[in-house]
Amino acid sequence: MFNSLSDRLTATFKNLRGKGRLTEADIDATVREIRRALLDADVAVPVVRAFTAAVRERALGLEVSQALNPGQQIVKIVNEELVGILGGETRRLRLAKNPPTVIMLAGLQGAGKTTLAGKLSKWLKGQGHSPLLVACDLQRPNAVRQLQVNGERAGVPVYAPHPGVSSEFESATGDPVAVARQGVAEARARLHDVVIVDTAGRLGVDAELMQQAADIRAAISPDEVLFVIDAMIGQDAVNTALAFNEGVDFTGVVLTKLDGDARGGAALSVASVTGKPVMFASTGEGLNDFELFHPDRMASRILDMGDILTLIEQAEKSWDKDEAARMAKKFADQEDFTLDDFLAQMQQIRNMGSMKKMLMMMPGAANMREQLENFDEREIDRVEAIVRSMTPHERLAPKIINGSRRARIARGSGVHVSEVNGLLERFTQAQKMMRKMASGGGIPGMPGMAGPGGFGGPRKAKAAAAAKGKKKPRSGNPAKAALEAQEAEARRAAARTAAPTGAAFGGQQDFDPAAMNLPKGFEKFLGK
Repeated sequence: MFNSLSDRLTATFKNLRGKGRLTEADIDATVREIRRALLDADVAVPVVRAFTAAVRERALGLEVSQALNPGQQIVKIVNEELVGILGGETRRLRLAKNPPTVIMLAGLQGAGKTTLAGKLSKWLKGQGHSPLLVACDLQRPNAVRQLQVNGERAGVPVYAPHPGVSSEFESATGDPVAVARQGVAEARARLHDVVIVDTAGRLGVDAELMQQAADIRAAISPDEVLFVIDAMIGQDAVNTALAFNEGVDFTGVVLTKLDGDARGGAALSVASVTGKPVMFASTGEGLNDFELFHPDRMASRILDMGDILTLIEQAEKSWDKDEAARMAKKFADQEDFTLDDFLAQMQQIRNMGSMKKMLMMMPGAANMREQLENFDEREIDRVEAIVRSMTPHERLAPKIINGSRRARIARGSGVHVSEVNGLLERFTQAQKMMRKMASGGGIPGMPGMAGPGGFGGPRKAKAAAAAKGKKKPRSGNPAKAALEAQEAEARRAAARTAAPTGAAFGGQQDFDPAAMNLPKGFEKFLGK
């Protein structure tokens, strides 16, 4: 959603790189570009004015003038101000001291309240709660049925005593206020600790909508009132948010459809204008496309600095710890990396969610956005089909896969032989890398690690070899040169007698490796 804004801001900051000192004209030009970028992203004008004024004031102060790198300091200031207008800090649900905790959803029709109710209930269930959904939207056709389907998919019960209407030609007959009151009582009787009340919306803000929402709030006294807003509605988001804040006094905001291609100004405006924090974000149609909103992480995404913390949390949540332990044992035993292991790792990555979304969380992802947009998520399916078309023996020993076998595998997986060849080449490279890591050589090409391409790689090895093979220049005087050679030989002889071979610290190697409870396969390193 923030692609356009992110590109504009990143391009603006590129102009500041390499400058040892920023003049007032440089700062004014930068602030002007930031203002244009925010206005083009549909951020509310009052928010833009306050934001750019704060950035300019801090940029002209000692904070930047005395910085070692003024350009990076400007980026830091913009990042901190973005975090501020997004809410400042992560706001979590306030749970009631005496359960159940009552959460009321409010917003316009089409904002995604019913879908969000299912997502929120599944997220709460994953947190160890036992939520109950209450269907109070009795006027939108099939709204009750939609909530029941979402509840089934989330594994959460739904309280729906009234079926609602099934077509737009029917008039609503049920009492949503009574349903909400009964739903809370039902949750208390069944010992549910959270109640999520899905209310009706309208196509626009009107008196009837606000009165019904106010009556439901008065009847159930919710602990949290979440205003659900479509992040794609642009400038109108501010007026809608102000109207709901006045009508129902919501306690938090939920942004939906953050995966859309709109300019995203609503997300940067609502929290600042209403003073109410953004608490959750919905990023897709699936029930798992839902996350806690972190202002600092969202600001980092907008500035193309990545969101590694969210990526780590997703990995921890979906990664199979038994599989990770099995792979760690293979490394310890120096066993070969097989195609079965390759397939298992691919499935682990798939469990984390969309590859595009994960890669877009990496720092600098904006530079490869076009390639990521063209990335085919079905590539993982094709790789899995190719590996599963192999026999168990072929997966353990890929070297036996000759031309006829490759043709058979291609037919079995429905791909061309060239794709099978490409997969085997990539696997061979991965296998070499795993062998290098298992032998303690580090990751090839990784800076700071031993092995080819790193800081401990060929450059250091070449220097060490040169130093080892380089002879100390001898004196031009033959007598003096002979004396130097004798002294060098005497030093080497003294070193050999001082430390007997076979001991790390000068002692004799008189221990028994079998008595030391060493890991399997470790004996080969002891020279026994």
